Amino acid sequence: MAKTQLNVRVDEATAEAARRRAQQRGVSVNRYIEELVQQDAGEVGRTFVEAAADFMKQYEAVFAEEFPADRPPRAKGERPRPQGER
Repeated sequence: MAKTQLNVRVDEATAEAARRRAQQRGVSVNRYIEELVQQDAGEVGRTFVEAAADFMKQYEAVFAEEFPADRPPRAKGERPRPQGER
């Protein structure tokens, strides 16, 4: 695969962290940055799905109370029924 040169500017602390992490992994800084970008690009969809699943799990009881399975959905603009009234 052909390579394209990309120049970026970062502060010295970020540059040093990148050098250190690349060395710890036994790869060049170029390869380290390339792997980070590839990992980030691949995780966007998974991260969204995981966050949505966590949200639904966290608020499952709220949704169940608001939208009980034994009651049809409200029509647009219909006011919620008082608690206990179906």
